[in-house]
Amino acid sequence: MISVQSAITRFRRDRTIGAVVRGLLMAGTIACVMMGSIEVPYFNGAILFMGICAVWVVLGYRSIKGSRLSAESPFLIASGRFEEAESHIDAALKSFSLFKTGKILSLHHLAVLRHAQKRWQESALLCRAILAQRLGALRGLSTPSMLLLADDLLHIGDLTGTHDALARLYLTRLNLAEALQLQQLQSEYLARIGAFEPMLEGMKTRIQLAELMPASAAARTQALLALAARKTGRNDLSQWLRRRAELLCEPAELISEQPILAELWPQAVPTDNGSGTVA
Repeated sequence: MISVQSAITRFRRDRTIGAVVRGLLMAGTIACVMMGSIEVPYFNGAILFMGICAVWVVLGYRSIKGSRLSAESPFLIASGRFEEAESHIDAALKSFSLFKTGKILSLHHLAVLRHAQKRWQESALLCRAILAQRLGALRGLSTPSMLLLADDLLHIGDLTGTHDALARLYLTRLNLAEALQLQQLQSEYLARIGAFEPMLEGMKTRIQLAELMPASAAARTQALLALAARKTGRNDLSQWLRRRAELLCEPAELISEQPILAELWPQAVPTDNGSGTVA
């Protein structure tokens, strides 16, 4: 298994090496152009320029090859083939690249993999390393990384960090998928800190957004809203939302993901039968 700390260290080292190599190649190219108008004994600028171009092509090809290795990782992660995804990411991180974009993408894929493996602390560490970079052409990666970081911090109980990440996301222009994920994270965060009244603000819009989410996320969000309604004395609304959540997901599964929801379905809470096992 890839060590997250070593992956970050390797990324920083390779980024520096790549920058140095690019600088040397650029300096060599400029020198060839400048020396072209000066007659220097035993110096053939054209041959040197062709040599530099050949090095650019070879190193550029190796960079593209490494990026292609990592490009298959999201599909492998989504299909649950974690070991294959890890192998591809490891190969991409170990390959040489002139440009940092491929390496940053590999780090992001590793963060997604660690999140899927429920290794929240490692995923958060990777997200922070990505967000600390100047992303340039990959600036679109900042929002998915921030969403991933907020979810990681919520899982490990860092509510202050979660609040900061959510606050930054509210200042960012989001697409629909990102807005839905933010809605889910906000509901979980507010429930965790007991801010039930704010959860019910704009209820109609919240329910409409929940309907656009995948089934499990929609069930979890509506169950949290049902809990908020119950906590604020709106029992009719709570029962209606609870029934909607039950249509999408089993209560026991919802409780396993969000123990706070046990209040809605006390009969679905596993009980200890006295022999050390759960009934």
